[in-house]
Amino acid sequence: MAKVSPGEYIRQVRAETAKVVWPTRKETVTTAVMVLIMTALLAVFFFGVDSLFSAIVQFLLGLLGS
Repeated sequence: MAKVSPGEYIRQVRAETAKVVWPTRKETVTTAVMVLIMTALLAVFFFGVDSLFSAIVQFLLGLLGS
């Protein structure tokens, strides 16, 4: 890798940062809301799956204890 002077490095960083397309406030809020909704849906789903497996295990343990 070629060595670059600190000044050249800063210029390159500024040039690359200028190319970044930053999201608007609306896009950021929309994305955050979608993440929260998906997180809630996945939490409910995994709670349901965990409850189902727990019930199955309890049933099987009950058969052994009888």
